[in-house]
Amino acid sequence: MVSETTTAKTSPSISEYLRKNIREYGLLVALVVIMLFFQIVTGGVLFRPVNITNLVLQNSFIVIMALGMLLIIVAGHIDLSVGSIVALVGGLSAIMLVKWGIHFAIVIPVCLILGGLLGAAQGYWVAYQKIPAFIVTLAGMLVFRGLTYLVLQNRPIGPFPKDFQMLSTGFVPDLLPFTDPSTSFIKNYFALVIIVALVALAIYNGFRKRRTNELHGSENEPFVFFALQMAIISIVSIFLGFQLSTYRGLPNVLVVMGLLIAFYTFITTRSTIGRRIFAMGGNEKAAKLSGINTERLTFYAFVNMGVLAALAGMIIAARLNSATPKAGVGFELDVIAACFIGGASASGGVGKITGAVIGAFIMGVMNNGMSIMGLGIDYQQLVKGLVLLAAVYFDVYNKRKG
Repeated sequence: MVSETTTAKTSPSISEYLRKNIREYGLLVALVVIMLFFQIVTGGVLFRPVNITNLVLQNSFIVIMALGMLLIIVAGHIDLSVGSIVALVGGLSAIMLVKWGIHFAIVIPVCLILGGLLGAAQGYWVAYQKIPAFIVTLAGMLVFRGLTYLVLQNRPIGPFPKDFQMLSTGFVPDLLPFTDPSTSFIKNYFALVIIVALVALAIYNGFRKRRTNELHGSENEPFVFFALQMAIISIVSIFLGFQLSTYRGLPNVLVVMGLLIAFYTFITTRSTIGRRIFAMGGNEKAAKLSGINTERLTFYAFVNMGVLAALAGMIIAARLNSATPKAGVGFELDVIAACFIGGASASGGVGKITGAVIGAFIMGVMNNGMSIMGLGIDYQQLVKGLVLLAAVYFDVYNKRKG
């Protein structure tokens, strides 16, 4: 009797599990379908090594900011100021590097602290003065953009030192030079080995988690879904890793992005502060009554968003080799859209880091694919708007159905 109960508990039916997790699997399938679609309509350009590298460089800052925006949205708030923080911090880094000649090793942490202070300035009004985040960050968007024009005096500043540019345009060197890169098809074996090792680690952790769930009587996804998910992730990752290895290897910014994704996945799934943010977003009054300091959590979420926006600002400035007053215009829309497409709920309390990352790459692949096709910005904005509306409607529809 006990074994039957455990089996039923740990092995839900395929239809039941699919109904509960259709959004998560739908996202992964949607990303693969979109990639294959643009690979076909662009005549194979999308998956070329140079374009894959450009895709990473062009969308890394969206992924990085989506990590922070997800926490803001899960907490039940919104941040419209991230694009302006990107521009302001990029401008301040340019002044320190170019005009004042300060070493980049000092500029980077100083700019991250400045970003945190900008986030704190907004978080204070939202958390402790109870002013709606929409109003506070809308004001922040205008104030920080105005400060950017004042700081840069309405003109770009550059170029940056080569060391600082490596933050965005540099690549991890090949630490496993099996052959001469000038004669070998694979230019960077280290990149391929690292990707394969990470895929193997992901599969190992997946099986380990399933085993742990079985021992504790927790629910496991049907094995067919687990195997299919691991297969898709493995094939796509190894293929992209192989393509990168035939060009210049792993971009530095991809390494930074990967470390941040791992860190925030841990924070949201295994840390106390992550669980408390989800609890606060689900029901702030209940969370407060249970002893959670909701004001402090909200404040920390905005500080964190400011730091990540500052990092994104430096990455963009390093990539463009110039800080401009118009940098970051409209970025807040792409970041927010990535979170909602990735499954975050507009009412708070729901969202996953993996979903936000997939949502960001869906936006990035669409932007890149439509640009290769020669579609104008008008059509690109139209398509992105419709995709965002469809994603939010899907979320609302599932809630009503549930």
